Amino acid sequence: MELRRRLRLLSVTIAATPLVLAGCTADRLPGARQAKPAPPQLTVTPGDHSRDVPISAEVGTTVKNGKITSVRLTDDKGAQVPAEPREDGSSWVPAKPLQNSRTYTAEVTATGGKGRTSTQKTTFTTMAKSTRQAITSVLNFTENQTYGTAMPVVVTFDPAIPKEARADVQRRLFVKTDPPQPGTWSWLNDGKQVEYRAPDFWKPSTKISVRSGLEGLPIGKDAIGDADRSGTSKIGRRVSLDIDNASKQMSVYQDGKLLRKIPVSLGKPSTPTSSGTMVVMEKFDYTTFNTMGDPNGGYIVDVEDAQRLTNGGEFIHAAPWSVGDQGYSNVSHGCTNVSNEDADWLMGITQVGDLVTVKGTEVALDPGNGWTAWNVSWDEFAKGSALPVPTGLKPTVTATPHPGAVAGGSAPAPRAVGLRPEGAVAGRDGGAGGSPGTRRARRPD
Repeated sequence: MELRRRLRLLSVTIAATPLVLAGCTADRLPGARQAKPAPPQLTVTPGDHSRDVPISAEVGTTVKNGKITSVRLTDDKGAQVPAEPREDGSSWVPAKPLQNSRTYTAEVTATGGKGRTSTQKTTFTTMAKSTRQAITSVLNFTENQTYGTAMPVVVTFDPAIPKEARADVQRRLFVKTDPPQPGTWSWLNDGKQVEYRAPDFWKPSTKISVRSGLEGLPIGKDAIGDADRSGTSKIGRRVSLDIDNASKQMSVYQDGKLLRKIPVSLGKPSTPTSSGTMVVMEKFDYTTFNTMGDPNGGYIVDVEDAQRLTNGGEFIHAAPWSVGDQGYSNVSHGCTNVSNEDADWLMGITQVGDLVTVKGTEVALDPGNGWTAWNVSWDEFAKGSALPVPTGLKPTVTATPHPGAVAGGSAPAPRAVGLRPEGAVAGRDGGAGGSPGTRRARRPD
């Protein structure tokens, strides 16, 4: 009896075994059904049937289970509107502002696993022409120019951008470089100025395209951006000037090689020259300095071969009246005086955007007094960004273009109130693009 019971149990076990094996291998059999991947899930902005959309609008795209493969934006007449994606893929940016009171359609396609696609359309209408106050913006970067390797991109605003609106404004400021050399923006002068630079100086022959895409952008509660501005130019040779108050000499370098030493006369103690790292902002073959509105005393003087370094009016220029002092003593109102011969030679060497470093004077360069992006360290500069700066964005080489350059001007005391450097025009802002008086067009670089 016991033997028969054991044989029955064995036969049940053997019979059950093929079922277990079949269950383990069923998923591997030909023709077995596989779960299909989920289709991409799309969210597109502006929302469908949105109205009063700013003309600065972008086509926002977020996708799950896939990636954006196509965005087509058309106006109400069926014409396609050129647009390109942001680097982070968060939106597609029209190449120029949309038009007021027009209807646009965006058709966005995303592709996911196994080639599955999803397409979503949204139609929106832009706002009528705004009656808000327009904030004026000035871009220093113009078309088809050759700039020095320290050239920052600078946008100046009037009135200033409020702190809570700076991130939105900064997102509409675009810089592309070829070859790639990413950087960041930094805000100065309580929102009146924002500067862009990379951690290192630009590489010679780099092509830089800039767009200040602010037209129609709502700024705060009561203002709006005035216009789109753009420019594409290149970076030229590497030139820098070192000015040492102790020796009263200017050292001129090109590609790290010393070309010439030039005797100088700087600002006298009552009107000292600023110490710091500056950039050549403008060049004039001929100009007139008029400071007659200065309550501390003014003058009118014609000068040749003048190169602006600050908004406040500090220049390098020809000063034949101080040749006997150049190399020995300081007699100027804040400018760097050189001889006619040296000033003429410099005009043929320098470019707008070249680095100029002054050291050893009584006062330090004020932030935002000119293009001061290189007057601070990279870490300090990046703190001024209204948007996060990638942590990996760091200098790869020393920030000085040659052994003699000195970054910053932190040692001297702050500038005394009421002093006006030589070349400043009383009652005039003196910002980028302004003139110190009557001028002739500068010679080509």
